[in-house]
Amino acid sequence: MRAILALAALIIGVGALAGPALAGRPVTLKADTADTDGIVTLGDIFDAAGPAAGTPLATRTGPSLVLDAAQVQLAAHRAGLDWANAEGLRRIVVHEGPAANPAAGAGALPGRGNIDVLTYSRSLAAGEIVQPADLVWGKAAAGPADAPSDAEAVIGQAARRALRVGAPVSAHDVGAAMVVRAGDTVTVTYDADGVSLSLQGKAMAAGGVGDTITVQNTASKRIVQALVSGPGQAVVGPAADQIKVSRATRFAAR
Repeated sequence: MRAILALAALIIGVGALAGPALAGRPVTLKADTADTDGIVTLGDIFDAAGPAAGTPLATRTGPSLVLDAAQVQLAAHRAGLDWANAEGLRRIVVHEGPAANPAAGAGALPGRGNIDVLTYSRSLAAGEIVQPADLVWGKAAAGPADAPSDAEAVIGQAARRALRVGAPVSAHDVGAAMVVRAGDTVTVTYDADGVSLSLQGKAMAAGGVGDTITVQNTASKRIVQALVSGPGQAVVGPAADQIKVSRATRFAAR
């Protein structure tokens, strides 16, 4: 019995000693995630990374690189760092640091370039869907009044017009991808309290998911306002209200 108690005490003692050693070094995400040589390291991502700062994560071959936040968190953990990701980020955009292109700031004026703005890393044609790699953070004296503070607000959206590489991102640059075109045949449905109705109509305008468009009933020629729910699909009634609430909640969270 004494032997068993001694063994238990030894195990508990070892565990107590090992506990603090297993705790990772707390780190925070840098306000400006950039690398200067094309090799993205933990030190490029986190402040106070300590000895793990030189741990490589990825190679950047273009003006920016988009990393999966969960994978970065795992790599940090393996290197002995603890990043809580309290903001719930899904992606981390790493861009080219100033040292990688010394001439970039040669003509900069004093006092200029003091705020972070989201810019386009390549030119996009009207209708193109914005991808994570199409965005990069840069410095500017001022940004658009409706400049998004999070890349997630524009990723997956469609360009409303041609967008130039290097231009600051504005919320009005993009919108929902068009899934219904003017003249398309659209099925409009109504579902509530066990009642399900549908009709075929012609879209009088284009729209993306969540947009309200005018649809003309093919049979009666009557006009109805319906909310686009997918390619060739629109809804009215409670289903439309639910989509509106969902969109409002999602954008408020951003």
